[in-house]
Amino acid sequence: MEKGKKYKNYKAVFFDWDGTAVLSRKAPVEEAVAAMGPLLRRGVKLVIVSGTTIENIAGGEIEKYFTTEELGNLYLGLGRGALNYAFREGKPYVLYDMLPDGEGLEKIHRICFEIHLELKRKYDFDTDIVFSRPNYCKIDLMPEALRGDNLFMQESELELLKAKLCRHGVEGGLKGLMELALRIGGQYGIKVKPTCDAKYLEVGVSSKSDNVDAIFGIIRETESGEMCKAAPEMEKRETEAKDCAFWGDEFVGIEEGIFGSDSFMMTELTKEGDFFDVSQVEGERPEGVVHCGGGVERFLEFLRLQASVECG
Repeated sequence: MEKGKKYKNYKAVFFDWDGTAVLSRKAPVEEAVAAMGPLLRRGVKLVIVSGTTIENIAGGEIEKYFTTEELGNLYLGLGRGALNYAFREGKPYVLYDMLPDGEGLEKIHRICFEIHLELKRKYDFDTDIVFSRPNYCKIDLMPEALRGDNLFMQESELELLKAKLCRHGVEGGLKGLMELALRIGGQYGIKVKPTCDAKYLEVGVSSKSDNVDAIFGIIRETESGEMCKAAPEMEKRETEAKDCAFWGDEFVGIEEGIFGSDSFMMTELTKEGDFFDVSQVEGERPEGVVHCGGGVERFLEFLRLQASVECG
C-alpha cells in the first residue's frame, strides 16, 4: 500500500468467479482462497456471484479451504439467481432460491428451442443449447468458437459475433436476439431475462440481479441484528450499498445499451456501490463502472490490499 494513501474499507465484496477470481474452473484456487481468508477472518462478507453451479466453485469443495468461523462470512449467489448459499457448521445450505417448478423449466426449454429453430429457419444460423441449468438455458451462438477451459468472454468474440450476425442477415443484431427471446417467452406466458456474453445467449427467469439483491438484503439484516444484540442501546445501523464493492470481468457493452452479465450486479438496491471491471476487453461500460483491467491478479491484489487496510 502506498505510504500516506487512504483506501476505502468495504464491509462486503461481491465478485464473479471465472475470469475474476480464477482464470478457469480447472485453474488452481490457492491464490484466490489465500486472499479471501484474511478478510473472512476480519468479518468482511465475501459473496461469489456466478452463473455456474456450486460444483464448479473450487471443485465443489470451497468449504475445505476455510474454518467454520470464516465460512460464516462467505456467501454464494449462483445459477443466474437460482440458488443463494450460506454456510452452517462448515457446510453450504440454500438460503433462498428462485427455481421454477417442472412445468416452468419445461417452458424455458421450449422457449430456447423455439429461438434455436427460428434462427435456423429464418437465417440458417446454427446454435447449440445447454439444457442442464436449473433455471435457464445457454444458447451457444458460436459453437464453432471454442473457449476451452477459459469460460469467460474472450476479446475476439465480440467482433466474431457481430460478423456472424451480419453474414447471416440477422435483423436487429444482438438487440434483435434479445427481443426474439422476449417475444417467444411472452408466447409461453413467461417474462424471461435474457443476457449475453457474446458467445452465449442465456435465457431464464432470473439473473445475477436476483442473486445480489437477495444476499445484500440478507447481509444487511444479519449485520443490523447482530449489532443490536451486541449493543441494544445503539441505533440500528445497516450495511449500505456504498459499503460494498462489486468486481467482475463481463461489464463491457456488447451493443449499444446491452452490457455483459456482471452489469446485472448493478440494481436499484446496489447502484450506490463501487463497481470494478478487470477485463482486458476494450469497450463501453455502464456508467459508474471503473475499468481497471489486469484480470485475475488485479482482483486478488485488491483483496490483499483490503486485508492490509486498518479497520475503521
